[in-house]
Amino acid sequence: MSTINPVEQELPSTSLGQKCWQVTWGPMANGDVGAPVDLVEYTDRSVQVEGTFGTGGNAEIQGSNDLSNFRPLRDPSSTLLDLTAAGIHGILEFTGQIRPKITAGDDTTSLTVTLVLRRTWK
Repeated sequence: MSTINPVEQELPSTSLGQKCWQVTWGPMANGDVGAPVDLVEYTDRSVQVEGTFGTGGNAEIQGSNDLSNFRPLRDPSSTLLDLTAAGIHGILEFTGQIRPKITAGDDTTSLTVTLVLRRTWK
């Protein structure tokens, strides 16, 4: 198990002055955990997972408010973000920190998790 540090990048502002960030962890293997990010002023959030899941590959998107105990987050339909296929999902909960954790897979599992956050005020 390795801790994967994120790469954070500010995205160009829109004409409405909405500031956005992109946070990427990867590649991640089975057992890897992403170092958490705490861009709390960015309340609109979505996550994308891409790559090779391998046999049984799973990426769990987790959040924490106490900054030490991480729990699975849910999408806007209240489905756990316990992902077994590539895709983009909204994030329902607003938490102090977010991180990905690869909870299953085989030796071919290699995933990249990308979080996009938007602040809606100037």
